[in-house]
Amino acid sequence: MRIIGHIEHPTLKITVFKTGERISVKFENEGYEQTFKLGQDDRLANLAAVQQWADATLLQQVQATFQQLHQAHLAALERAFPTAQMVVFEDII
Repeated sequence: MRIIGHIEHPTLKITVFKTGERISVKFENEGYEQTFKLGQDDRLANLAAVQQWADATLLQQVQATFQQLHQAHLAALERAFPTAQMVVFEDII
């Protein structure tokens, strides 16, 4: 697998990989990543085509999925480690 390029974005790191004839695109933010394995599609055989494929609508959907992943992560944390009830401190005189 080798990196064939990056797609510029203000909040995401987007890396395009090629393995043999297969293309993969990895989207990363601070804590999560998503990878699209595009397979052997002649329409997506180079970096320019992948840049065209990664349009504004796809990028919005990727960011929405990151939000869902984050919410799922927080919910799992809350289930595993419930927030303790508020601790009442003794009055100190």
